Amino acid sequence: MRQVIFDIETTGLDVSDGHRVIEIGCVEINNRIITDRYLHLYINPHREIDVGALSVHGLTSEFLSDKPDFADVITQFLDFINDAEIIAHNAQFDVKFINSELDKLNLGNLSKYCRKITDSLSLARKIRPGKRNSLDALCDHYGISNLDRKMHGALLDSRLLSQVWLAMTRGQNEFLIDDYERNKKSFQITDNHAKISLPVIIPKEEEINSHQEYLRNMKKESSNSVLWIELDRKNLKNSK
Repeated sequence: MRQVIFDIETTGLDVSDGHRVIEIGCVEINNRIITDRYLHLYINPHREIDVGALSVHGLTSEFLSDKPDFADVITQFLDFINDAEIIAHNAQFDVKFINSELDKLNLGNLSKYCRKITDSLSLARKIRPGKRNSLDALCDHYGISNLDRKMHGALLDSRLLSQVWLAMTRGQNEFLIDDYERNKKSFQITDNHAKISLPVIIPKEEEINSHQEYLRNMKKESSNSVLWIELDRKNLKNSK
């Protein structure tokens, strides 16, 4: 499963005021492993940058003056995210700006070029309701060092978010049913197989308690149900 964590920096907060994308950062995750593939682009917006935005990312008009136009880098970006799930923190903001740039080039919407768009902020709010879920807050919560983050930067923020994303979603990986079915067919047991006597090992009480504690901790970190807890409840109900 291929995922792309991405982030942008802009000339200001409101796309309806003509603000534009000036930086794009992308980091690839493949089968829950952060790879060495990334994309980092600076873009000339051909307009002034708001003072508030400048204080956040530090990218000046002078620095961006010799950078390519969005039209010159769009193919690199679309090729990088092609057929991937893209993940952004507060994705609505990033997607709105990217869609505005795509619209200027008559290229449609971002959803046309990727498999899925996921908002990591929405997931964080489900896992940690009522708590601060900024990227810095999540780094602190999951023990991810963000000491280099003096100012916002699209690539740096994408790299931090990729670690946060894996931490937030650990223990809740998707079951790849299709792969399971294909593999199952490759290991069909015939009538000629040898009978093997396997020992039955009964867990000790402290082992059972340790297992239950592990499941409870897993449940605390997830907004979804934990399969093993549900199975234990079902087995207990059936035994009565």
